[in-house]
Amino acid sequence: MTGPNEYVSYEEFGRRFFEIAVTEERVGGAIGEIAGEAFEMGPIAQGPGRIAKVTARVNIQQPRVTRQLGDQITFAIRIPLEIDMVVDLRIDKPKFIVFGEISLRATARAAEPLLLILDVEKPRPSDISIHVTSKSLRAEVVRIIGGVDAEIKRFIAAHVAGEIDSPASQKAKIIDVADRLDAAWTGI
Repeated sequence: MTGPNEYVSYEEFGRRFFEIAVTEERVGGAIGEIAGEAFEMGPIAQGPGRIAKVTARVNIQQPRVTRQLGDQITFAIRIPLEIDMVVDLRIDKPKFIVFGEISLRATARAAEPLLLILDVEKPRPSDISIHVTSKSLRAEVVRIIGGVDAEIKRFIAAHVAGEIDSPASQKAKIIDVADRLDAAWTGI
């Protein structure tokens, strides 16, 4: 040890760097970029004879992120959803208010040459929870018979999985540490 600085091993430095670099706030921001703000689904034919047509606007709220420090740095991510859904029965168009949540898991990883990657697992329909309220008995019956809840979960899971694979999301999940250090070092 020389001077007022206390030296640490490169391994200790790397671990501390990761813990500072991948905070809940930064991961929440990256996930917010990946998930977007809203998307439309439908019309999707549902129910007996596929008579009902389901359409919905899914509004994505601010993600809530919880970090776990262990051998790896992992994150439990919960993304609240508000869904405005209409089921067109031809004779009636009941509206539903749907609240839901997507549960995602992510791991902070190091990769060659000097990359920090947020590895986000794609959600399955079982990772989507929804709570549906309707104003009429007919709407409730159609929703249950038509398997609307399962279709909403499947659609949202497929949409989010597609967003995770998109080029913009790939960019949001990777930080090139060498590029950032070069920019900081040279003041560019």
